[in-house]
Amino acid sequence: MKTIDHIPTNKLSRASQLVKTGVKVGGNYAKYYSKKAFDSSITRETLDDENAEDIYDGLKSLKGSALKVAQMLSMEKNILPKAYVEKFSLSQFSVPPLSAALVRKTFKKYLDKYPEDLYDTFEKDSVNAASIGQVHQATLDGKKLAVKIQYPGVADSISSDLALVKPIATRMFNLKGKDKEKYFKEVEEKLLEETDYLLEVKQSQEITKQCSVIDDLRFPKYYPELSSERIITMDWMTGVHLSEFTQVNTDKEAADKIGQALWDFYMFQMHYLKQVHADPHPGNFLVDKEHNLIAIDFGCIKKVPQEFYTPYFELAKPENINDPEIFKAKMLELEILKTSDSAEETAFFSALFHEMLSLFTKPFHLDTFDFSDESFFAQIADLSDKYSKDTQLRKMNGNRGSKHFLYINRTFFGLYNLMHDLGAKIKVNNYKNYLD
Repeated sequence: MKTIDHIPTNKLSRASQLVKTGVKVGGNYAKYYSKKAFDSSITRETLDDENAEDIYDGLKSLKGSALKVAQMLSMEKNILPKAYVEKFSLSQFSVPPLSAALVRKTFKKYLDKYPEDLYDTFEKDSVNAASIGQVHQATLDGKKLAVKIQYPGVADSISSDLALVKPIATRMFNLKGKDKEKYFKEVEEKLLEETDYLLEVKQSQEITKQCSVIDDLRFPKYYPELSSERIITMDWMTGVHLSEFTQVNTDKEAADKIGQALWDFYMFQMHYLKQVHADPHPGNFLVDKEHNLIAIDFGCIKKVPQEFYTPYFELAKPENINDPEIFKAKMLELEILKTSDSAEETAFFSALFHEMLSLFTKPFHLDTFDFSDESFFAQIADLSDKYSKDTQLRKMNGNRGSKHFLYINRTFFGLYNLMHDLGAKIKVNNYKNYLD
């Protein structure tokens, strides 16, 4: 794959790249409708394929938060057309890497030494390039290491990238009023945290130590002395990406074992640590030959405050969902309903969230849950489709819910998708075996 020597970092050059991408997408629409006028057999999939290709190509040259958004969107399998999901999922593994010269420059700037001065060997070509960093192999004292290097300018461009995306997101999600800023602020803060590699090393060491009690779960060791705010050195972990494993696996017992470890990992964090690995895409998990799950990349950790945790999980109980008074009280606590809502808004959003929660919390209502149940995921897809076409919803203020929903819901959607890809059947409360 061709390497890159420069990433646009200032607001003007990044905006210019997005404008070019927008022009291409506009051209795709014009071509589609002109062809459609003469050939009715041309389908929307053709337009989706071309748009996905052009949008991804535009974003991958920017890297950073722009590409991270594509990565997040690729997890929303029930929202985006298939072409977008497939193309954007490449942002997990396949983007042009930095050139060797730029890698050396980054080492000199942040560790004051070149790679050959720090390691016994260092592979100049990266083995994996993703949204905000790329990984190289190295060795030291007989140990095989993974060295993650952040792309230059990523942290500095986050605020300007989000400013460019904000008008589009505001229209897409029908956000109104001043309090919509809390959502953008939450995203900005989490993305900035992800660019702080010293914080990631600290979080990685803390969480892996506490989660080491979980069966069939493995983590790399991290080396602070060989890390900095833009470089992380950790053990090289041997395994295949979770998505690669699920594509070829036919061993149900192995899938259940891995799925149980994955579920316990997330439930242990959520209920015991009150903070969670909030980036559950397949590129952050490996499977080794013994079918152990390996968790990597602790850059995006979402702390779960008690005032959110309590009502959130109280609404996972059917008796609370189905008690109108308790349900309304929890909806107000979670900022889904507002005291200023009209009777129409209260009735509409109460009905919408009652239907959603009754479905999404099903796994918590049972002792065991089979994530290979296609009917469960078909219901989720149908519900997403229903509300994406709801004209009444488009007229309502989309500002609904605490800012904490953004990353907690993202975590559960991602987890459910990974569990479904595995087709795992798990014991829902098994994580309690690891609590003090």
